[in-house]
Amino acid sequence: MSIDVAALIAAATEKGLTIATAESCTGGMVAAALTDIPGSSSVLDRGFVTYSNAAKQQMLGVQSATLEAVGAVSEEVAVEMAEGARDRAGVSLAVSVTGIAGPGGSEFKPEGRVCFALAFVGQDTFSQTIEFGPLGRDKVRLASRDHALTLLKAAISKPE
Repeated sequence: MSIDVAALIAAATEKGLTIATAESCTGGMVAAALTDIPGSSSVLDRGFVTYSNAAKQQMLGVQSATLEAVGAVSEEVAVEMAEGARDRAGVSLAVSVTGIAGPGGSEFKPEGRVCFALAFVGQDTFSQTIEFGPLGRDKVRLASRDHALTLLKAAISKPE
């Protein structure tokens, strides 16, 4: 892992920030990376693993209309996941991950497409799509975990 997760935890602790994760294709890998670090309990409130669309709706408040219109692998759903996690957990910051780790995918949503969102209290929610390509399931999931951690670190490191 190229991300210094201990530094991320330390910076969040210093700023008094709390974090939640909302994960689909990573299945809790982002939360696990955070909890690998001693002292993470002062920062990480909870992780939502919402692999199914029903879980995204029930646990995070993702709208069925959004899922029907654009599908689970979309920035729109990533935004609703991150905002739902932030609001339901009552944290400062939430990151979400939803994508196609593989194998498989389609012409319209290829293997390796992963959508992310970052919802920080008092700021506009940031979203982006990364095309990791058909690296294989394990590598797409690891790359997605690392990218989500990078987004968290960048958000926490911004001057106030």
